[in-house]
Amino acid sequence: MNPIARAREAALHHPAPRSPAPAPAQPAANTVVALRGAAVRVGGRTLWSGVDLDVGAGEFVAVLGPNGVGKSTLVKVLLGVLAPADGEVRVLGERPGQAGQRVGYLPQRRSFDASLRMRGTDIVRLGWDGDRWGVPLPGRSGARRKAAGERIAEVIELVGASAYANRPIGQCSGGEQQRLLIAQALVRRPELLLLDEPLDSLDLPNQAAVAALVGRICREEGVTVIMVAHDVNPILARLDRVVYLAEGGAVAGHPEQVITSETLSRLYGTPIEVLRTSDGRLVVVGQPEAPALHTDRHAVPGQGGRSAAG
Repeated sequence: MNPIARAREAALHHPAPRSPAPAPAQPAANTVVALRGAAVRVGGRTLWSGVDLDVGAGEFVAVLGPNGVGKSTLVKVLLGVLAPADGEVRVLGERPGQAGQRVGYLPQRRSFDASLRMRGTDIVRLGWDGDRWGVPLPGRSGARRKAAGERIAEVIELVGASAYANRPIGQCSGGEQQRLLIAQALVRRPELLLLDEPLDSLDLPNQAAVAALVGRICREEGVTVIMVAHDVNPILARLDRVVYLAEGGAVAGHPEQVITSETLSRLYGTPIEVLRTSDGRLVVVGQPEAPALHTDRHAVPGQGGRSAAG
């Protein structure tokens, strides 16, 4: 057999090793939330797909976009309530739903009946032991009650609610109720706090106050915050990054990189214009529903502008 034939025969039986395929990017050690090529489908409809995102420890991130694109659905995926249709999702290094009390959650705002006599402290206590059942074990209940009482008092002080925490929750204002609900979500010292539109239905002064509170908790307590927001302006100065969802896709980055005419026009596939008012507020103009200036989402169609928050 000539040398060329021998070389061909060797190649057939001992092929050269292939270069390994590049491994997907791994989250950094301090990554709290990681999505790789994530997609979600609801009722046969893909809300978004191909989403890559890393959220680091102590970051404040807003999830923006028009109604119906899956902002709250993203929170459900992170909680493990809804499984991703594709890709990989990790929360605190675990599959969603496995991190337990390391994750705090505040759902979309609910109203309390004015006649409800449950005190604010009772609302916060539900975050401490509302999932526990049965009779406490003898000999341990005293120490446990003491620890619970100290932590509940501590977190109520943290959110600035000490003056009204013993008042019936139904007699507290909307802003006061929201502070107590944030305290409930924080009472077990979570590393990640998921907030689903916590500023919705609050007046502008209370929006600013609650936004400042969440920003302070993020910075001083080292809690990572992911907040679904309809209006980015109250939290804009405090954000590290934003995630902007559109029909089928998403873009993430620093606010000044993402909330631009060029980026949003590319994301939505239609002309979008981002304007900044004299007081620094962002106004996003265009179709679909524009995402940065607060308006009443429950107004009668046709009676009001198109500028709204995401």
